[in-house]
Amino acid sequence: MPECQNCGAFVTEAYARVFTPRGVDNPRVCPQCEDKLRDGAEIREARSPRHS
Repeated sequence: MPECQNCGAFVTEAYARVFTPRGVDNPRVCPQCEDKLRDGAEIREARSPRHS
C-alpha cells in the first residue's frame, strides 16, 4: 500500500497514481502533512499553519 514519504500516512492508490511521477509508488507529501505542501513539481514548507 502506498504511504507518504514525509509523514508515513496511508494514501490511496488513486492518490499515489495522480500525485507521483511514473515509477514512484509513494508520494513525497500528502493531505495529512501540515508542514509541507506541493507547489507545482516542487515540495515546500507551508508558509502558514494548515488546519483541516
